[in-house]
Amino acid sequence: MCGIAGEVRLDGRRPDVAAVAAMADAMERRGPDAAGTWAQGRVALGHRRLRIIDLSEHGAQPMVDAELGLSVCFNGCIYNYEALRDELSGHGYRFFSHSDTEVLIKAYHRWGDRFVERLHGMFAFALVERDSGRVLLGRDRLGIKPLYVSETPDRVRFASAVPALLAGGDVDTRIDPVALHHYLSFHSVVPPPLTILEGVKKVPPATLVALEPDGRRTEEVYWRPDFTRHDDRAGWSARDWEDAVLDALRLAVERRLVADVPVGCLLSGGVDSSLIVGLLAEAGQHGLQTFSIGFESVGGVEGDEFRWSDIVAERFATDHHQMRIGADRMLPALSEAIAAMSEPMVSHDCVAFYLLSQEVSKHVRVVQSGQGADEVFAGYHWYPPMMEPGAQSIEGSVAAYRAAFFDRDPEALRLLAAAGQVPDGDPSGRFVADHFAVPGAATGTDRALRLDTTVMLVDDPVKRVDNMTMAWGLEGRVPFLDHELVELAATCPPELKTAHGGKGVLKEAARRVIPHEVIDRPKGYFPVPALTHLEGPYLEMVREALHAPAAKERGLFRPEAVDALLADPNGRLTPLRGNELWQIGLLELWLQGHGITGPAA
Repeated sequence: MCGIAGEVRLDGRRPDVAAVAAMADAMERRGPDAAGTWAQGRVALGHRRLRIIDLSEHGAQPMVDAELGLSVCFNGCIYNYEALRDELSGHGYRFFSHSDTEVLIKAYHRWGDRFVERLHGMFAFALVERDSGRVLLGRDRLGIKPLYVSETPDRVRFASAVPALLAGGDVDTRIDPVALHHYLSFHSVVPPPLTILEGVKKVPPATLVALEPDGRRTEEVYWRPDFTRHDDRAGWSARDWEDAVLDALRLAVERRLVADVPVGCLLSGGVDSSLIVGLLAEAGQHGLQTFSIGFESVGGVEGDEFRWSDIVAERFATDHHQMRIGADRMLPALSEAIAAMSEPMVSHDCVAFYLLSQEVSKHVRVVQSGQGADEVFAGYHWYPPMMEPGAQSIEGSVAAYRAAFFDRDPEALRLLAAAGQVPDGDPSGRFVADHFAVPGAATGTDRALRLDTTVMLVDDPVKRVDNMTMAWGLEGRVPFLDHELVELAATCPPELKTAHGGKGVLKEAARRVIPHEVIDRPKGYFPVPALTHLEGPYLEMVREALHAPAAKERGLFRPEAVDALLADPNGRLTPLRGNELWQIGLLELWLQGHGITGPAA
């Protein structure tokens, strides 16, 4: 896992290698082990390396294959690279390294753009053809690895993180009004290609972007999960589905053991992470290192779930690390976590992941994590209402989803955002309605699951894991987002997934592997009490950000709305129990932390 950056000129000039080097340097924490730049013709590439596979210099990047006339910078991991390498060797290809990066080069040469369909893994890459100057950008199916783009009429720049693009300069940092509408409505999710900044876009998941030598730009979506029932599974019993899910997850977990360094596991004590630990133990991972984190209780909110993680650690005899974080570490870590965000992420467990990753990185460089199970197997409370008769039409689906997930309706947003800062109408509602109307998901629950799996999951939990782990040079792998497991789960009847309070089919399969206590417990979340209940220095931090000169110049929010939230900092919660004051405060903290000033538009 690494950080990539690059520039492609569109005006016949040489690329700005210094700007590309600055972008790469801004991602040193993503790749602390090595750095490299490369330039030829109209293209320059930059890279920061975290050594996970082929620890030698043969695996260094940007990687150049002079024989094939191809260069690449790549972030991620190809779990089936050894099988692909064997297949390519059978076609006569010679390898100079043992890295998955070189497999990308040879696979592209052999199979062209469709090579991505053969990859099992998480990835973002830029491939360059020496002789033609063609550049191909690509992102994995579930968007596990980020890829941001900044364009002007003269050039295209790309990087693994927004702060890296900012370090390269020449970025339009005005606030995108539609993105702001999404941020304040769609639970702080800004769907691709937008970001909160007008001049930065993100490559959507499962997408290839080709920059052709003649100036043409094409985009292709190479994967779409099908959320309909399949005839060949029509006769499956609940037990058959449990068998299939467990087999697919077992394979996903085993795939993510590929590394030349030890692989650990984050263990919250919930079903998802506990099941991964159980399956790793099944696979023969004796002495597996597992990691849990807890905080001091605040305002009656409990700050850890150690009693559950301890049960699992004891059952599978893991080398368990229990990390207790004192209040003195929270405040400075919060500022650091915000600085590590590629985009504003309102979830208060970002700082938990940040601190957990800091401690875990002292022991291992790769961890498996349970993110994605709730979106793939219907673990959230808004999925059962999507099964009601009134939620089966497109209009009914949108209304039911909106009632559970959206933070504000258009009228509430109008009372919060300053005049002219968000567009008229309801672009966030239209986005959901348009997504629900796409064929391939015929029920309300299937529509919600498809949206959450391909959009919300990508731009909330998955992005959170990537940003916070990579801030400490730690590679996070997410077996629940194995694309074959996602494809299987998408075809599973919704009633099997929503059973037993959510994730029914997964819970029943898990009973064969892990203790029943962690399955039948109430659903938990990463508890960070200091941010759940704003008070003391945390409240003052938000107050200062919203009253800062930069915030007043930007003028995103109505002063009277800000004053009302500050007067009752914990009294206004969104339907998902998010703190409304924290949401707007976090946005300003992120903008100011990255030096973004000036009017919003």
